Amino acid sequence: MAEKQTGFWANCLLPAQHKAVPEQKNCAPFKAAAPLLRINMLMEIPDGHANQLLGAFTKEARDRIMPHMTAVDLKLGTTVCEAGGLLTHAYFPQGCVLSLLTVLENGSEIECANIGREGAFGLFSAMYSRVSFGRCTVQLEGPMIRCDIRPLQVEFQNSAHMQKLFVSYAETLLAQVMQTVACNSLHSVKERLCRWLLMMHDRADGADLTYTHEFLARVMGVNRTSITLAAQALQNKGLISYRRGMMQVVDRFGLEEETCECYSVVKARFEACLNPPSTAV
Repeated sequence: MAEKQTGFWANCLLPAQHKAVPEQKNCAPFKAAAPLLRINMLMEIPDGHANQLLGAFTKEARDRIMPHMTAVDLKLGTTVCEAGGLLTHAYFPQGCVLSLLTVLENGSEIECANIGREGAFGLFSAMYSRVSFGRCTVQLEGPMIRCDIRPLQVEFQNSAHMQKLFVSYAETLLAQVMQTVACNSLHSVKERLCRWLLMMHDRADGADLTYTHEFLARVMGVNRTSITLAAQALQNKGLISYRRGMMQVVDRFGLEEETCECYSVVKARFEACLNPPSTAV
């Protein structure tokens, strides 16, 4: 199933505006914001909104797991799984974006990765652990496929191709987390904001971004004043424009010039991860 290579990242949201899913310790089933809809064929989904990781499955594997898949739409801010929650399903975004958050004892949180059409949340549960280390929330509203973890476990155990694909994606997601840790610790707030905006711009297919400075400050682990000053500097350079919580990337090339190397490093890793080597290096 050939699919277009689309942007990787996501739009953002205000989690506080929507209630979290009640069953947070056991991460599935949850009460979706819209009725669950059984899908019969992956081909019914437009290519531009298809999940690239699912597209990298063999046709035989997709045919076998298809009866265990449902299409869901979740509201912005919905908690798919809490930290420590038991995963019984994997989630493959098609137009939505999931945010992975590290949560501390005092309730503060910081984003360590996000997942769009290039990947999936809960894939580790098909490989080894079924407990989610962090909190997963919906950061961009849109379609997503939910799949029972048991048939995915069977495919992983019985297929060398699936083993290489799952491990390749898991390693790439870990690379995003590691790069984010380094970026948060060593780069300026302006560089980090540029990286985040480029990620969001890619994932939202170039659409305007909806967010607040409070949200950006929380997700990036900095104070609101730092975000405001960085955003003002970017706007003064003509790279972005924003008003009333709406942001537009005006000069994409200029924004890439202002960011650190972390954006391109992570993007390159994701571009390569869906074509794992035939043998381990």
